[in-house]
This record gives sequence, C-alpha cells and structure tokens, in this order.
Amino acid sequence: MERGSSGLQRLVREVAKFGAVGGAGILVNLGVFNLVRHVTDLPVVRASVIATVVAIVFNYLGFRYWTYRDREKSGRTKELTLFLLFSAVGLVIENGLLYLATYGFGWDSPLQSNVSKFVGIGVATLFRFWSYRTWVFKTLPAREAVADAEAILERAADTEKPAQRVR
Repeated sequence: MERGSSGLQRLVREVAKFGAVGGAGILVNLGVFNLVRHVTDLPVVRASVIATVVAIVFNYLGFRYWTYRDREKSGRTKELTLFLLFSAVGLVIENGLLYLATYGFGWDSPLQSNVSKFVGIGVATLFRFWSYRTWVFKTLPAREAVADAEAILERAADTEKPAQRVR
C-alpha cells in the first residue's frame, strides 16, 4: 500500500471517530438543551450554555479515550487546558449564533431554537475539529515516534541476548 494512502486512511478513520463522538455529543447537547428548556424557566441561551458544557465533558472523554487514544498522553494538564480553551471558543460560536437567531431575528419557537442550535453546533464543530487535532490531541512527531520504537526494540533485544561468559 502506498504511503500517502495510509495517511489518507488514518485521516478518514480519525474523521469517522471524531464524527461518532461528535454525533453522540450532539445528541447529548440537544437532549440536555431541550430538557433544561422544558423543565426550567431559564432563557434559551442559558439553557444552551448548560447543555454545551455537559456535551463538552462528554466529548472530552470520548475524544481522549477513543478517538485520540493513540496520541501523546504526556502533559494532560496542558491538553485539558487547551481542550477547554478551544471548547470555550466553540461554545461562544455555537451560542452566539443561537443568541443572534433568538434575540436578533426573534426566532424563539422550540423548532427555531433547535435548528439555530444545530447550525451553531455545526459551525463550531468545524472549528473544534481543526483546533483539537492541531493543538490539543497532537500526533507524536515522526522523529520521536521512531526514537521511541527504536528504544523499545533495543530493550527487547537486550532482554533476549543470552548472558556471555568470560573465560
């Protein structure tokens, strides 16, 4: 198989996994949004922010432990900080569009709110995919990956060598 095609296959798998976690996150987001909106008297955007925060937690767990489980695991504090930073930007994008639709255009029916929220999620998802794969869940640099593999092979070779006797 050609080198380029294996890279493309990895990207396709990554997009599929990101999409699966993100799709489940959308269901969590919309489900919590509608639940909060119908059970409480909170304004639409506040209900949406709560739902987005719940979805962010859900998505982090899915991305870290499934989509990007093979990515660098050192520096979890930095990873989580960057994830929360970029998620906050996504939250502003998503809920900014909902705010504009609700208070700018007066679209406040349940259907209009859900459509506006869904569009906001879509726009924010494009930003999140780029930022997560670029800054948060980085691949190991090729040199580091090769050095790690060589170190593993050397350790394995050292353990397999029989002890030599000096006569």
